[in-house]
Amino acid sequence: MTILTTERLRLEPINEHHFDGLHAMNRLPEVMRFVGGQTETPEQTRAMIALVKGRWAEYGFSWWAFIERASGRLVGAGCIQHLGRDPANPHEIGWRLAPDCWGQGLASEAARAMAAFAFDTLAAPTLVAVCLPENSASRRVMDSLGLRYRGLETWYGSPHAVYGMTRAAWQGRKAA
Repeated sequence: MTILTTERLRLEPINEHHFDGLHAMNRLPEVMRFVGGQTETPEQTRAMIALVKGRWAEYGFSWWAFIERASGRLVGAGCIQHLGRDPANPHEIGWRLAPDCWGQGLASEAARAMAAFAFDTLAAPTLVAVCLPENSASRRVMDSLGLRYRGLETWYGSPHAVYGMTRAAWQGRKAA
């Protein structure tokens, strides 16, 4: 399993060790507002950890816990997964942060590391991100990453704004 590091974060594959921090974040309505709209129970967080561990074992990628390097605190989570959780679909990138970390550039920092992993390590031909249309903060991260708006599509049971980038565009962006 792959650990990624950035200037301020260590991205660790999610496991049981991350339960307290994940549940503390995922039980907050403001965090889950754009992620299904429902807060998580402890049982749901445990089930998510088990599912994620299985995906790491099966695919070699899934969800990371974002650990603030200076404090060791879990401040967010993000993923590379198959869009719609279907291996026939392109790779999807996603993230969420604890509210006290919003607006500090941490999501963009983590997203750059995860995108590099998807394109450079997995050789993903395409990477997409989806969010509810009203989630302007995530849309800004998508823009900063260089993903381009593709339109509205139905994913995870509702219309989502879809952004995407090809591996060639990523490599051209890195070379520039």
